[in-house]
Amino acid sequence: MRIDGIAAVVTGGASGLGSATAKMLADAGAKVTIFDLNEDAGNAAAAEIGGQFVSVNVADDASVATGLAAAQDAHGVARILVNCAGIAPAVKTVGNENAPHPLDVFAKTVGVNLVGTFNVISKFAALLAAANEIDGERGVIVNTASVAAFEGQIGQAAYSASKGGVVGMTLPIARDLAQHKIRVMTIAPGIFLTPMLETFPQSVQDALGAQVPHPSRLGKPAEYAHLVKSIILNPMLNGDVIRLDGAIRMAPR
Repeated sequence: MRIDGIAAVVTGGASGLGSATAKMLADAGAKVTIFDLNEDAGNAAAAEIGGQFVSVNVADDASVATGLAAAQDAHGVARILVNCAGIAPAVKTVGNENAPHPLDVFAKTVGVNLVGTFNVISKFAALLAAANEIDGERGVIVNTASVAAFEGQIGQAAYSASKGGVVGMTLPIARDLAQHKIRVMTIAPGIFLTPMLETFPQSVQDALGAQVPHPSRLGKPAEYAHLVKSIILNPMLNGDVIRLDGAIRMAPR
C-alpha cells in the first residue's frame, strides 16, 4: 500500500508512538486524522502535521463511529489505521493489606487496550471494505501490543492480558479481512521513550535502557514509526506480530 495521498487514522496520536507515527505518515504524504482524548495535545499534533484531530474514546461505539465519519468527510475513505491508544496501570493481583486488584481497573484496561482496538478495527474495516482496490489491496491495519504480552512484569496483570489479547486476535482478524484485501499486523514494542518515561529522572531512563541487549538504550518513537512504514509498504506482511525490543526479555520487575 502506498502512503502518498492516502487517508490515514492514528489512534492515540497526540503523543508518544502515535504522534511519531502520525508525523511519519504526514511526511510521506498521507492525509492524517488523529484520534485521542487529550484535546490540547491532539489539536497541537494535528496542526503540526497539517492533519485533523477528533476527540475519540476508542472504547465507545458512538465515539468511534463519529470519529471515522469525520475522518472520511475530511480526507475520504481511510486506508491506513494505526492503533496506538492505550493505558498502562500498575496494580498487583493482591495489593497492600491483601486488597484484591480493583475489578474496574482491570476491566477499563482491557476495555481500552483490547476492546477499544477491536472496536476501531471493525468499524474502520467495514467502511474500507466497500472501497476500490489500489495495487491489489484495500488497506492496512497496524496494532500496538507490547512485550508485556509475553513477559508481563509484577503489577501488569491487566496490561499484559489486554496486550496478549491484541496479539491473539491479530491472525484471526487478518484471516477475516483477507477476503476484503485488508492486511493486519501488530507491533510489540519493548521499552520506548514515551511521555511517561520522559518524566523519569535521567538516571532511571539510563538504567532502563541498559537492560536492552542491543542497542542498549530506550527505543525512539521514530523507530516504531519506521517499522509501521515498512509494514504499510510491504504487501507480504500480514497476520503476524513483530517484536521491536532490541532483544530484551523482561524480568519479573
